Amino acid sequence: MSEILPQPDFEILFVSHKYPPATGGMEKQSFELIEGVSKLTKVHHILFQREESIFMFFWKLNKRILNKIKAHPNIRLIHFNDGLIASLSLRHKGYTHLQKALTLHGLDVVFPLRYFQHKIVPQFEKFDLIIAVSHATADAIIRRGIPAEKIVIVPNGVDNRLARGSQNISNKENVMRKYPQLNLNQPYLLTLGRPVKRKGFSWFINDVIPLIPQDVQLVLAGPFQRKTTFFERFIDLLPKKYYQLITLFLGYPSDEKAIRSLLKQPSINRQVKHLGKVAFDDLQILLANATAFLMPNIYVDGDMEGFGLVCLEASISGTLVLASEIEGITDAIQHHKNGILLTSKDPIAWRNQIQQVLSNPDDYRQLAQEYREYTIQHYDWDKMAISYFDAFKAIVKSNVALTRRHSETVF
Repeated sequence: MSEILPQPDFEILFVSHKYPPATGGMEKQSFELIEGVSKLTKVHHILFQREESIFMFFWKLNKRILNKIKAHPNIRLIHFNDGLIASLSLRHKGYTHLQKALTLHGLDVVFPLRYFQHKIVPQFEKFDLIIAVSHATADAIIRRGIPAEKIVIVPNGVDNRLARGSQNISNKENVMRKYPQLNLNQPYLLTLGRPVKRKGFSWFINDVIPLIPQDVQLVLAGPFQRKTTFFERFIDLLPKKYYQLITLFLGYPSDEKAIRSLLKQPSINRQVKHLGKVAFDDLQILLANATAFLMPNIYVDGDMEGFGLVCLEASISGTLVLASEIEGITDAIQHHKNGILLTSKDPIAWRNQIQQVLSNPDDYRQLAQEYREYTIQHYDWDKMAISYFDAFKAIVKSNVALTRRHSETVF
């Protein structure tokens, strides 16, 4: 995309506690949003980058915002990048004259704490603009009583450089030497991500793996503790209600115990390999040579997949994506355009589709390249940033017009 020239109509303050060096989809989105909008206007930011405790970051946030807007009087809008930090800002004082926007991702809407649902979420109506990362997230917001006219849907983007990099990947031997349990010369399926329940990893291993040919490996990549930790033993003692709240709030790998147990079964262990965290270059090789990338999400009460960025990253790497037709995944993957959507928790549907791919590898390899082109054309971080900036401009200009009419009426 050609360089975007700055248009300093007004200045924006971005506030986020999800930001690099921490890793994850929200951190990536926050980074790309700030970088992208900075090409369009002057931006400022207050970010949690682990230089202090998260408690101190939140404790000092109100004062830091006031200092920032005092130092930069042209700031017209403050953007909070998730529901948690936005909800804490509701208690702030001193900047009610500015427009306020927030992005909601999914869990920060459906988090199943009664107080949060009944006392916090309804107050999101106080924000001038709510950006939802998917239609599923927007629907969840509207069901909780927030007016639809305040909501704009802006899907996340994806780094198009992944597409250029994947074209030159052919060396599988180095990866197999590093991970001798793998045989990348045979068909294999790949998943990626934190082992949380909604990802459906243990469901897929338990319900689908026994139905597919035994010479097809399932390769899992992402954070994984192979041994029980002290914290796991501690939270296992908690009542189910509190266990759910704590694991959801912390992003705890709630599916890890089930996966660990399944991998102890000899029949599963022969076919399923968990690599743990994988270096970026190795992951690109795994993606480039995989028969298919899987995102077998399942419904979990009180949780949801807000978007499904990892699906786009797999698609743009040239990998065929098979994903559950559930929640925000359907904004990332368009059926038969950049992937194939399957009924969530239907083992027969998943088995049949995988068998079709295995039986027609050349056809699906070509299809994956077509899907990749669709992803490249329709999902991009700069496009996301432009959509955000357009939404920001609209509410700032609306506020200016409203203020002008009010002044004329008073005069």
